[in-house]
Amino acid sequence: MPTLDNSQLVFSDTTINITRGGSGQALLLLHGAGGSANLKELREKLAEDYEVILPDHPGFGLSQQSNNLNSISDLSFYYLDFIKELNLKEIHLVGHSMGGWIAAEVAVRSTANIISLTLISSAGIHVKGVTKGDIFLWSPEELVRNLYVNQDIINDMLSYEPSSDEIEIMVRNRVAAARYAWHPRFYNPDLAKWLHRIDIPTLILWGDQDKIFPAEYATAFKELIPHAQMEILNRCGHVPHMDRPDEFYPRLKSFLSEGAS
Repeated sequence: MPTLDNSQLVFSDTTINITRGGSGQALLLLHGAGGSANLKELREKLAEDYEVILPDHPGFGLSQQSNNLNSISDLSFYYLDFIKELNLKEIHLVGHSMGGWIAAEVAVRSTANIISLTLISSAGIHVKGVTKGDIFLWSPEELVRNLYVNQDIINDMLSYEPSSDEIEIMVRNRVAAARYAWHPRFYNPDLAKWLHRIDIPTLILWGDQDKIFPAEYATAFKELIPHAQMEILNRCGHVPHMDRPDEFYPRLKSFLSEGAS
C-alpha cells in the first residue's frame, strides 16, 4: 500500500495540513463537513493509481482558520490559488459532500489545469420540493444512522470511543462547517445557473438512499452540467466509498482512467 505523509503548508494567511502520497496523475481530494478522516479509505485506495493530495480545509482538522475565508466561494478561490501554489497540472478534482460543493465552485470559475471533476454526494445546490437532511440538527447517533446504510458500519461507528484529540477535531470541524455553510444551509443560490460553464468530463456518484442530499440532487447536477455522467449506487447512503466500495471504486476508477483521460 502506498505511503501517505502529512505535511504543513504555509499558504495565503494560514497554515494548512496536507496528506499526500501515491504516484501518477495528481488527484486533488476535497473532504466534506466531517473532515478528512472520513476519506481515509478513499485516499488510500486512490493512491494506488494516483498522486493524492488531500488538504484539511482551513479551520478543519489540523489546519488553521483563516480570517479571510468565510464562505465556500472564498474556499473556491483559495483552492484555485492552492493549485497554482503547488504547480499542479492536469489534475483530477474529486470532492465529497461539502468538498463536492467546493469542487463545483472551483470548476465553474476555472478548469485550467483540471482534466476531470467527480462529485460524490455533493452539496451546493437546492432542489425545490426535495427535503434534505440537516447535520446541524442531528445528535451524533442520528448523524451516524443517517450517513450510512450498511448496518455493520453503523454498529462500528456507534461503538467507537473517540480520543480527546479526535473529539477536539470533531468540534473544530463542526464549527468550521457552520462558518462556511450555515446560511443558506449547504448551498449557493447562484451556483446552479453557472454549472453550465464546467467544460471537463464530470462524474456524479451518489447513493440511492442518501438521507442528506437525496438522489434527486444527483439528477439535478447531471441536468445542469453539460455531458456529465451519473452513477447511482443501490443500497447506499451518503458515503458510498464506505457503504458500497465494491460498486464505488470500479466505477470511479473506470471514469478516471477512461472517461477522463
